[in-house]
Amino acid sequence: MTSLALDATLADIETVFNGCASPGESACGVCHLPEEAAYLRTPHLRIPADVLRMYTFEVSDHFDDQAAAMRRLLPQGARALVMGEMEPLGIGFHGLAVVDWRAWPAEQYAAVEAFVLTWWQDVLAAPEPPYWIVEIFELCASVLRSVTPLLDGWHASPVADTHLVQCVDRWLEKLLNDDSPFGWFLYGEKAAVPELRAWLSRHAPARLRAQGEPDLAIRAELLALPYDERWAHPYWTSPSVTN
Repeated sequence: MTSLALDATLADIETVFNGCASPGESACGVCHLPEEAAYLRTPHLRIPADVLRMYTFEVSDHFDDQAAAMRRLLPQGARALVMGEMEPLGIGFHGLAVVDWRAWPAEQYAAVEAFVLTWWQDVLAAPEPPYWIVEIFELCASVLRSVTPLLDGWHASPVADTHLVQCVDRWLEKLLNDDSPFGWFLYGEKAAVPELRAWLSRHAPARLRAQGEPDLAIRAELLALPYDERWAHPYWTSPSVTN
């Protein structure tokens, strides 16, 4: 069940991108059937779910005009994403993370941004999101090319903090080693990793302790230290670690 705010952004996507198509699109003649590429050229026609997902996560060199193709896919694609019909998320780059949608007309740009941010808020409030929370975060961050708006909106609540535990548990090993925890973050990753590390060290520990995760909380605090100090910390020889 979606919120009224998310329903409104989905309706806006459907209105703003209604009738969009990629008129000259031939797609990849080796990988795609002619009738599949025809959906990209033809507005309004309902796209089969498997074709919708394939083109949403297709590589860029399989399109004549990927931006136009994404505008064609968005009315169905945004709703399918929200409804959990784009599984698995972690295979391939979402087309919105590749195309420069911020250069689209203002109405289209605003509709995409509002959708991503509103969906993230819905996900944070959902005890059982349609996909793994770690994958949703990375998809949204890769589309926005920034983790900033996602972290700014990650306010404390019992459900949101349960999601935080899952993410921190997944991310900490890489972050403690100054590596990226992301698998398919195309643009903005270099800035996103230190920002995520800093945010977690400041905001996560108290919330993790409240969730009964004291070890995760301590390790999150260690992210604030320089690399050598981080690994020389007494925590690593404490009984809680060995247990």
